Amino acid sequence: MTKFKVSFSENHKNCTMLSIDLKTIPLRKFSDVEQSPSEEEVQQKQRGTARHSLLSRMSFKLFRRGSARCIGLLSAFVTILLCLYYISIGQPNPAPISEAGSSTAAGLQRGLGPSANGAGITGFSVQQQQQKKIHAAGIVSNQKRSSEQKAEEVPPVVEQQAAVESDSHGEYARSNWGDKCYVLLQSDTNITANEEHSRFDFQPEWMRSKEYWDRGFEERFDAQKKEKQRPPLKVIVVPHSHNDPGWLKTFTNYFQSDSRQILNLLVTKMQEYKDMTFIWSEISFLQLWWDQAHPTKQRALRRLVDSGRIEITTGGWVMTDEANVHIYPMLDQLIEGHQWLKNNLNVTPKVGWSIDPFGHGSTVPYLLSGANFEGAIIQRIHYAWKQWFARQQMGDFVWTPYWRTKGEAAAGSLLTHNMPFDIYSIKGSCGPHPFICLNFDFRKIPGEYTEYSVKAQFITDDNVEEKAQLLLEQYARTASLFPHNVALIPVGDDFRYNKEREVDQQYQNYKKLIDHIMANKRLYNTDIRFGTPSDYFAAIRERTRGRSSSFPSFKGDFFVYSDIFSEGRPAYWSGYFTTRPFYKLLSSELEHNLRAAEILFTLAYNTARQAQRENAIKIDEKNYEQIIHARRNLGLFQHHDAITGTSKAAVMRDYAMRLFESIQNMVKMQESCIEQLLQRSQPRHHGFIISEFERDNFNKLPRKMPIQMVSGDDSTTPAGGGASSAGASIGSFVLYNSLAQKRIEIVTLRVQHPNVKILNQEGVELKHIQINPVWNITDTYDLVLGTTTTGTIGRIRTSTRQYEVMFVAELEALSLSTYRVQVDEASYRRNIATIYCDDCHESSAPAGTTTPGGASGAAVSDFEVRAKPAGDIQLENPHMRLLFDEKSGFLKTVTRKNQRKELLKPMQCNIKFAAYRSAQFHSGAYLFKTDPEQSEAEKDVLEGYTDVRIIITSGPIASDVTVIYGPFLAHTVRIFNTRTHLDAAIYVENDIDFEPPPKNRETELFMRLITNIDNIAGAPLQRDPLKEPPDTGTMPELPVFYSDQNGFQYHERIKVPAIGIEGNYFPITSGAFIQDSRLRLTLLTTHAQGAASYEPGQLEVMLDRRTLYDDYRGMGEGVVDSHLTRHRFWLLVEDMPRGQHAAKPPGYQVPSMQGQMLANALRYPPNLYFLSSVEQPLAGLQAQVRLLPKGALPCDVHLTTLRTLSDPELQLFPSASALMVLHRQGFDCSVSAVGGRELGLDSVCPLSNGGLGPVQLAQLSLHSIEATSLTGLEQTKVKAKENFRIRSLAEVSLQPMELRTFNLTFSDRS
Repeated sequence: MTKFKVSFSENHKNCTMLSIDLKTIPLRKFSDVEQSPSEEEVQQKQRGTARHSLLSRMSFKLFRRGSARCIGLLSAFVTILLCLYYISIGQPNPAPISEAGSSTAAGLQRGLGPSANGAGITGFSVQQQQQKKIHAAGIVSNQKRSSEQKAEEVPPVVEQQAAVESDSHGEYARSNWGDKCYVLLQSDTNITANEEHSRFDFQPEWMRSKEYWDRGFEERFDAQKKEKQRPPLKVIVVPHSHNDPGWLKTFTNYFQSDSRQILNLLVTKMQEYKDMTFIWSEISFLQLWWDQAHPTKQRALRRLVDSGRIEITTGGWVMTDEANVHIYPMLDQLIEGHQWLKNNLNVTPKVGWSIDPFGHGSTVPYLLSGANFEGAIIQRIHYAWKQWFARQQMGDFVWTPYWRTKGEAAAGSLLTHNMPFDIYSIKGSCGPHPFICLNFDFRKIPGEYTEYSVKAQFITDDNVEEKAQLLLEQYARTASLFPHNVALIPVGDDFRYNKEREVDQQYQNYKKLIDHIMANKRLYNTDIRFGTPSDYFAAIRERTRGRSSSFPSFKGDFFVYSDIFSEGRPAYWSGYFTTRPFYKLLSSELEHNLRAAEILFTLAYNTARQAQRENAIKIDEKNYEQIIHARRNLGLFQHHDAITGTSKAAVMRDYAMRLFESIQNMVKMQESCIEQLLQRSQPRHHGFIISEFERDNFNKLPRKMPIQMVSGDDSTTPAGGGASSAGASIGSFVLYNSLAQKRIEIVTLRVQHPNVKILNQEGVELKHIQINPVWNITDTYDLVLGTTTTGTIGRIRTSTRQYEVMFVAELEALSLSTYRVQVDEASYRRNIATIYCDDCHESSAPAGTTTPGGASGAAVSDFEVRAKPAGDIQLENPHMRLLFDEKSGFLKTVTRKNQRKELLKPMQCNIKFAAYRSAQFHSGAYLFKTDPEQSEAEKDVLEGYTDVRIIITSGPIASDVTVIYGPFLAHTVRIFNTRTHLDAAIYVENDIDFEPPPKNRETELFMRLITNIDNIAGAPLQRDPLKEPPDTGTMPELPVFYSDQNGFQYHERIKVPAIGIEGNYFPITSGAFIQDSRLRLTLLTTHAQGAASYEPGQLEVMLDRRTLYDDYRGMGEGVVDSHLTRHRFWLLVEDMPRGQHAAKPPGYQVPSMQGQMLANALRYPPNLYFLSSVEQPLAGLQAQVRLLPKGALPCDVHLTTLRTLSDPELQLFPSASALMVLHRQGFDCSVSAVGGRELGLDSVCPLSNGGLGPVQLAQLSLHSIEATSLTGLEQTKVKAKENFRIRSLAEVSLQPMELRTFNLTFSDRS
């Protein structure tokens, strides 16, 4: 721990060494010495010469007159000339700016780079020289700068001025950053989702008819028609086609069969039909069409988009799911789509169109607001919400983030329109009566027999008046649900307009109706036309202009979604939160590796550019296309029928193969970039970095490979690595920390023999190390006997070919650290773990065999294996004691220790595995419903596995209990003894294998934590005083828990007893917690799954599901393609602040700093790569590369991505610009584990309120920094004092929870 403190004190010393209080004087900007003077500079020089001669003539006349005043004027003039002279000789050499802080000039730097002692501009110094060639992307970088922009550029300053500006930047950051421990409050809104939702009637009278339009709505509609002040009806008809990038067919098959034809027809028919409009959302399909389209069709599409007749809505790569998607891929697919649109169509989307995701979260509106959107349209929300919005006439609302900071209004709000009816088809959206709307779907294709093709009649002169009147009655009823009397009417459905006949039929029939109504405008008092969603938002804003309260505000989300249109009874869409977890994990694996590769690539590529390393540049440019494909494959899987697991099995395999291919490519990309960054000069060696994982195919877990150790004479010896004994076996490996904070991690490494030690990047042997066995139950590579057909296990044996080394690694922020493993014959036995197991005594190697370490005999010679002691099992470290059940092997209690290491009162914390019985045909890929035919909803899935094995492993830094129930479940609970903050957390790992069907049919497996935490909702939230008597004695106890949403924010969830367990399951992506006035229990996870707290003190997560039957939501098959899946969790028990009372205004609940750090570490673990030098030794490698050499980002600022932009002209090549996305993750300072100060969090990441501080990326110099919209398309100025163009990242201010994007353009030379 002292090492941490030393390093940080040195950093503080460096940051505060120079502080000189001088006034900065703006100086004349010098151009690059290598460039000849421009015409403008020549003209300025000539003008200066002319002014000088004029002044000379004036002074001569003054002398000649002999006036006394001339002497004073002359003195002042001479004084000014002397001042200008002394200022001019103080100008710096106009050499390119070096951010490296080189000490080539003793004492004084000749340029803008900070001095060697670390003082200087706090943050990036922006190079202001004109570059000969800058490959800049984005709307700003591609344009010529105006004279005003040039005037805003920062002139060069000398070193003393840099110190002054460092101080001023720091003052700006401190004044805008806020306290390091802040309080988040809930936003003040008209509507709060969970409060209204708890009051709904979930069994309304209209449920059987499936239409909420009742007599009350009809009476209000009739009354509105008599209101003279009500504006006339305005109708905007929006033709659309919903194109799923994969569902019943694969993405490619859908494109070939439907989407290509739809786009071809649009660009041809819309030239013929001059007033027809259309919208398009899925850029994945548009890009595929564009690459194959003839240039004449490309130009036609551009004209249609420029004219506004085709509107690009949302503009994401896909219409993303909103429950299972993490914030990184959600934003990344939006950036990918927007950047493609800008580069190819020069268009910036302004309206969101999200009509098919199964429930809506509040993250997408926040992102769209950050992208400068004007509004968004949503569709699938609970049927009770549909009725409520219609009844209240609040279907247009301002969706507001749940949080705000004290004294600040909530930022990130977006005007949102809720489609008032069930579904986006013509039948379900023209008005409240679907049987009437069927008359106006005019698709009639020979060979197709549908309900609309049978019922609909084409419009003729004879029936146009009748049909127009019938249609307007539906449109008017739709508009009556809004105070502005404007109706948005979508005309389309899935993959519509794929036949030329349908385009003609829909347009011509609607054209006749529209023309008839407009020709009789005085009769109908209606304005109707083809339009787009932008027209709708413009119309409602115009009609509400001038009103004191135009739109109500709303906070919360719309999970869980439920429909009733199938059977006239509620069907809750909470199954897809967990469906096919293997694929959800595959997505998170690609997310992690893509993000890691993006950051490395941006830094390696620009390092090569600025150092003019041609070979490295060629390699990077060749590899860049793989990053593009990985972005698009990850984006494709965020589609609302992909990551949800709700596509056919063959389509899911297609998605998985795309993910798997991109994972492989991104691992290779990281290998290439690490090789470049480790070599000090021009990269001469390639192929010496190898991933520790071997991936056979997409449907198997990756397998850790053992590191290859070679003779010390032939091994790779990084510079500064320390001496080693000649000839000793050595293996080297690199740990890559992709987070922008220092971290302490438990790293595991496979080796071929147990007698080893680990040395860090400084050559210092690590003290915290442990040697564990590798069991045949976790690695098929070592499986000898395997599993028998009766559900029992063969003999559990330790491997003699592989061992696991576990050690504590201290990793600097955004760094590459080279570690070494060496043979250690002397003291390795003190690090070997002890095994307690009743059936693990047998020899696992034939007599006379030799282990790779050279020891002959069995594995028992390496590990001490003892019989499991009788009674309950106990694990203990300085922070807690865990108690496990003797028979089941599951956790029972957690007893924490106070600061004096004394045991506190035991806390109940049972872990239970069980399953819900699926209701056949009502629980499937989408839906979750327990079987109503069974007396008990739950079943004991483990009772059939009689052969239960318990293995206890105890060692110097970790102890764990593993319990095995046949092939079905391997469950491990582990605690650490590392003297770091990791000791206060509990690690949980589950390997789940449902085995081939029909085993475990109709099974919905969950893990439940049963505690004595009293997470009961406050009294005001539990009842509606108008509906229930105020008798507190009969008041139900409603548990509350907090679920994360998209790894970005948390929502409060209160049990609603009326809708059963299926309506009380919510999606989590990163974690969930329950709490009372004393304790908080947090569960953090690696991937999306469902979670619930259905009983007080309980928190459960769904692990996997198998339903043999379809749930009649379109997929047409059950879910039986389960795979062996590994689920990893952190469990955290923390103290709530004492004396906490109900806050007024109420506070917004977020995790602790410890919780956020563990969640980030789980999502983005350090990557381990072997350093291989079998052929020849590699000299000159750096033992450590710090890619943030001036220090880490603040603890709560997460580097979401550093994403190289494509060259606008050559889009398969990288540009010199990159988007840096920063997220200031909210955390609660008042929540911490017992003895929070002793956790060592301050030594890892000290809290600060000084802003971003002196941020430096590698040794790179920057040309410009621009604050942009979230997707990088537009300049944006969020704060009043900020300019679009920023001098230094130290100027950046981020509010808690805020997400911001900056366009960094790197210089051509260092």
